[in-house]
Amino acid sequence: MTVKILIKRKVSADKAAKLSELVKQLRSLVIKQPGYVSGESLKNLAKLDEYLVISTWESIDAWKAWLAGKERATIQEQIDALLGEKTEYEAYQYRF
Repeated sequence: MTVKILIKRKVSADKAAKLSELVKQLRSLVIKQPGYVSGESLKNLAKLDEYLVISTWESIDAWKAWLAGKERATIQEQIDALLGEKTEYEAYQYRF
């Protein structure tokens, strides 16, 4: 059963371009990852410094394999340093 991963980030306007560059690097890697289905990046219209990535995976194990990858971790460390906080992930699965 597929899972959705929600990744919420807050970034100031002066750092948004750099965040976008790093997210594009992640995207170029993730499309090759086994179990990856799709993803989308959204900007909150009420909170202009808030971004949400929704990533769909074939399974939680596929997501965990991506999460543990060294290439991803290297880019993620740069994102966390840019934002000044550790990125948090939430996993959801259809239940109805």
